[in-house]
Amino acid sequence: MAFERVDLDPETVVPEPETLFAFFIVLTGEALLVGLFLASGGTSSLGTLVLPFVWVNLGLWALWRAKVPPAPTGRKRRAAAIALGYGLVLAYFGGLWSQGYMFFDTGAYQPSFGWYVSTALPPGFGPAFSYESQLVNVTILPYKLIGYAALTYLVYATVIDAASSAVSGVLGLLSCVSCSWPVIATIVTGVAGSSSALATAAMQQSLPLSTTVFVVTVGLLYWRPSFR
Repeated sequence: MAFERVDLDPETVVPEPETLFAFFIVLTGEALLVGLFLASGGTSSLGTLVLPFVWVNLGLWALWRAKVPPAPTGRKRRAAAIALGYGLVLAYFGGLWSQGYMFFDTGAYQPSFGWYVSTALPPGFGPAFSYESQLVNVTILPYKLIGYAALTYLVYATVIDAASSAVSGVLGLLSCVSCSWPVIATIVTGVAGSSSALATAAMQQSLPLSTTVFVVTVGLLYWRPSFR
């Protein structure tokens, strides 16, 4: 079996000056947010303060740098539908949305429907927005929202790239094995967290694992093998 060598584009390996400057501004802003959080009396572990910004920075970089291969409009629409479905599944198991209260018995609990904002969480986790209703419940954590959006966009580009090959059925399946890693990680960490009475302890246990999976998945989807 013969393999074709794929040379990496130097622009994707060595950041451009404007990219470095942009991320210098971003990192400065993030350091300021952490400083303000600690100065206001907030406390948290080093990992909880740093790891969400790994999601944010890597996600923004992927959204900025990832290129979508040229393709017919019909193929782009199919790829968008697949990526959107993947993003919704990922967001569901990642806790960004769930079924509303009409789908289960609330018992003595009387939910208050509407939007809520939490500003007491560490930067990256907050400001967190939540919405409760009979049909759907939504919890928006900034670091997860950006990270999942980046993964969804990378899957969109990967599906288009795979569809351009005559053997896309096989290679597309193999390439997107990595797509399932974040879903599996969120399920595993969710189960681990649900058995703990301390939400903070559960968050600290699951965050390093989910961050590692996120970084590896972004790398695999961004520097995916060329299908052509």
